Amino acid sequence: MDLKFGITFGFLKNTFFMQQNMARQALPHITAVIAFLLISLVYFSPVLDGKKLRQTDVMTYTGTSKECLDWEDDYGRPALWTNSMFGGMPTYLVTHTAENNQLKYLHWVMNLFSFKPVNLVFLYLLGFYLALLAFRINPWLALGGSIAYAFSSYFFIIIEPGHITKAIALGYMPAVIGGVYLAFNGNRLLGAVMLTVFLTLQIYINHLQITYYTMLIILFFGIFQLYESFKKKQLPAFFKTFVLLTAGVALALASNITGLWTTYEYGKYSIRGKSELTLNKDNQTSGLDKDYATSWSYGVGESMTLFIPNARGGASTTNLGKDSETYSYFFKQYGHDVARQATASIPTYWGPQPFTSGPVYLGASVLFLFILGMFLLKGRLRWWLLSVSVLALMLSWGKHFMTLTDFFLDYVPGYNKFRAVSMILVIVEFAVPLLAILFLDKLLKQEIDPAKLKKVLYRTAGVMGGIALIFLIMGSSLFDFSSPEDVRLKEAGYPVDEIISDRMSMLTGDAFRSLVFVLLTAGMVFLVMKNKVKKNVAIALFAVIFLADLWPVNKRYINNDNFITKRESKQIFTPTKADEAILQDKDPNFRVFNASVNTFNDASTSYFHKSIGGYSGVKMQRYQEVIEHQIAKQNFKVLNMLNTKYFIIPTKEQGPMPQQNPDALGNAWFVDTFRLVANADSELMALSTFNPRREAIIDQRFETMVKDLVLQPDSGAVIKLTHYEPEKLMYSTNATKPRLAVFSEIYYDKGWNAFIDGKETPHFRANYLLRAMVIPEGAHEIEFRFEPRSYFIGEQVSLYSSLTTIILLLLVLFGEWKKWKAKA
Repeated sequence: MDLKFGITFGFLKNTFFMQQNMARQALPHITAVIAFLLISLVYFSPVLDGKKLRQTDVMTYTGTSKECLDWEDDYGRPALWTNSMFGGMPTYLVTHTAENNQLKYLHWVMNLFSFKPVNLVFLYLLGFYLALLAFRINPWLALGGSIAYAFSSYFFIIIEPGHITKAIALGYMPAVIGGVYLAFNGNRLLGAVMLTVFLTLQIYINHLQITYYTMLIILFFGIFQLYESFKKKQLPAFFKTFVLLTAGVALALASNITGLWTTYEYGKYSIRGKSELTLNKDNQTSGLDKDYATSWSYGVGESMTLFIPNARGGASTTNLGKDSETYSYFFKQYGHDVARQATASIPTYWGPQPFTSGPVYLGASVLFLFILGMFLLKGRLRWWLLSVSVLALMLSWGKHFMTLTDFFLDYVPGYNKFRAVSMILVIVEFAVPLLAILFLDKLLKQEIDPAKLKKVLYRTAGVMGGIALIFLIMGSSLFDFSSPEDVRLKEAGYPVDEIISDRMSMLTGDAFRSLVFVLLTAGMVFLVMKNKVKKNVAIALFAVIFLADLWPVNKRYINNDNFITKRESKQIFTPTKADEAILQDKDPNFRVFNASVNTFNDASTSYFHKSIGGYSGVKMQRYQEVIEHQIAKQNFKVLNMLNTKYFIIPTKEQGPMPQQNPDALGNAWFVDTFRLVANADSELMALSTFNPRREAIIDQRFETMVKDLVLQPDSGAVIKLTHYEPEKLMYSTNATKPRLAVFSEIYYDKGWNAFIDGKETPHFRANYLLRAMVIPEGAHEIEFRFEPRSYFIGEQVSLYSSLTTIILLLLVLFGEWKKWKAKA
């Protein structure tokens, strides 16, 4: 009996201590998740009152996706094609059409069930936390260190307009890189699965530019890891890991093959693809034109914002408030109310970008620790993070450093597919806080030579503090603070001298705050070096410094004023009298040219009508070329062939008013003749001199389609649209002789199939943009169906690949849990 009791007591005792140990190990992770949620909720506290963030890009998405989502309500999935903008285009990059990736449920959980915008900051924090754990950082330090990444100013600035997919991709980015590091350094299988899962999630959200930058960071890491393995004669182990990671990447790609395949396919036809025109060869690449790709280039001097946020005046416009020289000027002249209104949106930015929502600020405290790490850490991690940061910084300069930019645009695969080269600074925003936390980890473990640390600490504090002091004391004499906007401001009666004075104050004020945070951070490092503060207390104080440094800067660009009530959020687009009048037309399909807005950068028209314009960074290349070479030159023949039935004209007295166009050619028509031309240049230019009602312009590559066609008069021939859906169009025709029909629909041969009386029949391109088909004599039913093979095959591959990933994840997690339990 005593023996049985002893065994039972011993078992219970061991179980109790095992559970205690497991709970102790799990505590920092549970604390981290709760802390991340609380930090995110506190920052976006208006959501607790049911308010919504006002986001311009979300409003744009609502307009551009209206037709697709309405169709989804009826048919259970988003439409793959929309006619609501730019005459018609695929929706692959407008709405999320790929649905079979089963990791979408994990994505949903990690994003707090789409609790916006709280989910975005939470994901920034969680993603970097997981990465730091993969880098073997103490969980408590990882918790505090995640703030250094998550609160980088750009990550908040993109939330304000609603760059949701970019933000989520940045949340997943650290975990992807952490998986690669872990696979090479300690746990090959877990690291490979971590890479696979988070890369799958990142690609799923479909912001390929951030994924491209993620892969660039990993490429640099791989080079340094390969060199390290070669030095240590560990190449077999390197290549085993490399093969496993490659398999993980392949599985991530397969799980997202629908989006990747359709995007790749459509990319050749979009403005991200190579143009067939030869009119502007020097500016062209195999992707975006160089001018377009480098429009948003960070200035070389503007890079100082990484250290001093207002080094170039902050955002394009700033509320200067009562303490400004500009306010004082207006107050003296016109009183408080006028001064308050006049200074609410002053152009304070004086950098080289067309406009900006705010600077990329890393945090003076974080940057200080990065510099210390650069000098005091050893090994490949230092060189990896330093080299990739320097490259990204130089590439962000874009048109200000065309030697490097030209090389990347012309020779580095995929680089010319992306615009806004300044976005590559996200690499710096990952590398700098990572090296900073790696340094803190070594510092807190007392693994850095005190003598060397002391010397580097003093020098770094002196140099960085000195730079801040120079800007503080001499900033007003170093720059002229002028902006191209100043001419317009002066003409409008604004006090330009006072505005320039306020720009100076913004620079010197932030130089002072950066000096303070350099000294605070240096002081904390000194205290740790002297063992004057306990480890956990030091971690907490560093976290507080990061928050105190970054939080107030972010609040300049996204704060409680950006929130609106739930009711207001639902009233995104209100129809004008012109919209209401046009909506009375029961015609099933026509287009609207809205001249009362920025036609080709506007989503509101797409919300109510099928628009000639719209808003998209991936509109069709040919459509953009027609805009530039024909529509911009007021070629109404092109607008007629695009079935522009209504124009919305701005008027001073009544606002936007509708004007019907009697010359719109309708949904389809028969032509009497056609003209074969040699190439894209000839086809586009021919649109200036033809009558679209009578003639079709056809590229000679489609000559076989009309080789034996002889068009004879047939005054009684008719063709009309009888059924409209975004993915399905039906027409009835009747003619006594073979006819050549032109359809006022955008030609896209990677999915649109044509049928005559149920039999698939070839169609071809005419008039540079539109579809055309030879119709035999007699009465016929014509049908166009959008059936992209890339989508339907891709969805099947995605389903089975994502299920495979989930099974692997569960198996690996079960194995890790068993190890953890045994260790406990």
